Amino acid sequence: MNLDSSQVRETLRNVLAYSARQDYSGYSKHDGLNSRLLSSLLGWGKWSRMLAIQAVMRSPWNLRPLLGINHACNPKGLGLFSSAYLELYQSEKRSDDLGEAIRLLDWLLEHPSSGFQGLSWGYPYPWQDIGFYAAKDLPNRVVTCWIGFAMLKAAEITGEARYGDALPKIAEFLTTEPNVLHDSRDMKCYSYLPDPSVTWAVMDVPALVGAYLAEAGRLCKRAEYISEARRLITWVVDKQTDYGAWYYTHPPGESHITHDNYHTAIILDCIDRYGEASGDERFVQSYRQGLDYYERELFNKDGSPRWMNNRDYPHDIHGAASGILCFLRATRHDVRYGSQADRTLLWALQGMYDARGYFYYQETRLYRKKFTLLRWCNAWMAWAMAAWLSVRAGKPR
Repeated sequence: MNLDSSQVRETLRNVLAYSARQDYSGYSKHDGLNSRLLSSLLGWGKWSRMLAIQAVMRSPWNLRPLLGINHACNPKGLGLFSSAYLELYQSEKRSDDLGEAIRLLDWLLEHPSSGFQGLSWGYPYPWQDIGFYAAKDLPNRVVTCWIGFAMLKAAEITGEARYGDALPKIAEFLTTEPNVLHDSRDMKCYSYLPDPSVTWAVMDVPALVGAYLAEAGRLCKRAEYISEARRLITWVVDKQTDYGAWYYTHPPGESHITHDNYHTAIILDCIDRYGEASGDERFVQSYRQGLDYYERELFNKDGSPRWMNNRDYPHDIHGAASGILCFLRATRHDVRYGSQADRTLLWALQGMYDARGYFYYQETRLYRKKFTLLRWCNAWMAWAMAAWLSVRAGKPR
């Protein structure tokens, strides 16, 4: 099976059509706490919440229908689907693609989280991590950044004032809500949540905020955004290991996750997005070293994404999508990375796609989890395929 644009385009259209029929509403990876049954059986505390989330997330079967967990509209998914439609519009100029992106983004503008400065969004479920608890719809910097990237692209493409006006409001939430984990002359780091009790960093958070601020600073002509972005990216690069990797958290011991696939891709993309938007090339060497480590240690020869540097399985569709996006972006520096993007996309299409219009969640050593989590699977892969078509058509991204 060889890749060709018509096949990828047909698959992408099927995925988008399936997702639209679901009204972009579905299950999420960490939505176990939306089960009233589990709540009544376990009674919620820190460890019972973690047990519920992990059990639902790790099950070979999709237990959510049995547990009374309903489909929900995930704002992050809408941001990713919007990015896919905007990418498609840029390469194919179909007005219905732009119209659907606008519809989704306008819904997001009408339904932000409340109680915080600026514009922000969160997840449609409560969730418990080892170091914090987040209530349903509590905004966070990760969801807000991914939606912010889509707003940036919409502002550039349409010139509509409402998207341009949203950009500084998003920056306001990202930079003024608590809490700051590090603040020195040259470096800065924000937490995942606007929660003063959080004391450790998730490494992709300052990277995402830095990339967003650099791109918003360029578009809005706000030099202070780019200065803030430089401090954030400097902090991220400072935490890179001498062999080119990043731990999931800082300090590293705060999580059992070491060097995982998709968070590494996100960090690399953000470093390059910062450099492209700001014109600052000081981090190119770190980016190239990290990219080399990422390709070498976090992918198999058949294109499948390894779970972590020291663990092959499960092969996760989010890792595949993030890898495709990362390697496509890397072609700005070296065209050979296009071949790695092709291998990973081919792996996903051959073994992880269901002709009904969705991608499977994970592949283990013995079986595949043949159900979809709409934001985790379809939204990410839709954007990855749209980006692949843009690059294949020679369009600027």
